[in-house]
Amino acid sequence: MTRYNSSSMLNAMRILLCIALFAAMASSARAQEEDAILLVAHPAFRDLDYRQTVLLAAPAPNGGHVGVILNRPTRRSLGSLFPEHEPSKKVADPVYYGGPFSRGALVALVRSDAAPGAGSVLLMRNLYLAFRANTIDHVIETTPNEARYFVGYVGWRPGELKGEIDRGLWTVHGADLDTIFRKDTDGLWEELLQQSRRIRAALPPEQLALQR
Repeated sequence: MTRYNSSSMLNAMRILLCIALFAAMASSARAQEEDAILLVAHPAFRDLDYRQTVLLAAPAPNGGHVGVILNRPTRRSLGSLFPEHEPSKKVADPVYYGGPFSRGALVALVRSDAAPGAGSVLLMRNLYLAFRANTIDHVIETTPNEARYFVGYVGWRPGELKGEIDRGLWTVHGADLDTIFRKDTDGLWEELLQQSRRIRAALPPEQLALQR
């Protein structure tokens, strides 16, 4: 549907690239039930797109990763973005900023025990990433508040995320649905950062040495 496309050629190309990436992910036959992780940005990470962020990331079949920022709600509702689409007005949560890649594209994290539609990507048990307009429409029209909606996403080339983690840019946490769909995300980064510090403080010196 044209609701999700930018009028500019550049944004249209970005959206097509986004669709191509997610289509490649959807073609993967393997389940990814344990692959999704949470990434907590290091306090010294000054990039404005990622400063004090918490990301959900999962592997892509090409060896890279894809994800969305979880704690950047915008001031816009889905209904305000698409005022002529009545079902969008039923979505209670704001639209989130998912990342700097394909800012003109709308994607959705869908909580479901089955794929919500064509092209959906399994990130972990009961969690799918939907990127096709008709699938997102179906979610909005049937279970609008069992999903979270994002503009843009984050992508990593093969080996890029591992390199960032090795450099200390991110702390890795296990992903769970309660954290992913948390309503108030204002203090999420601080809480997970403190949790990481408590875990490190409890580790014996030999394990800390292995993490450096």
